[in-house]
Amino acid sequence: MKLMLLPLLLLVCAFTHAQRLDTPNYSVEIQQLCPEGEVQCQNVVYKGTSKVSGASIELKGKAWHSLCADGVTPCRFLGYQFNNGRIRYLVHESGLLQVIGRSGSVLVQEQGVWDYQQSPSSNTESKAKL
Repeated sequence: MKLMLLPLLLLVCAFTHAQRLDTPNYSVEIQQLCPEGEVQCQNVVYKGTSKVSGASIELKGKAWHSLCADGVTPCRFLGYQFNNGRIRYLVHESGLLQVIGRSGSVLVQEQGVWDYQQSPSSNTESKAKL
């Protein structure tokens, strides 16, 4: 009986945290594929879609933190970062979306609004304007 409950418990606990960022020209979905409570999640998925062209991109990345005084321990959560070759995608906690080109030039910079969701075990959605 205990062996049957363990997979069921793992299934119930293993849900994805999804966050959607809506900017004037882009819709971005962020999925953290790490266990809840893991501070430095290294398995985050970015799904971005242009509201103008409909073009989309999916990238893998990680959570982004400032470091504490020791230079090792993660302190403040800053957002998420993703790389597509030498192009960096930064999704800030504040809702700012930035795409940084090869030379460091800013290709996209748009402020958005977060829509937080939990799926598939929760159908409730709460909206937070940052």
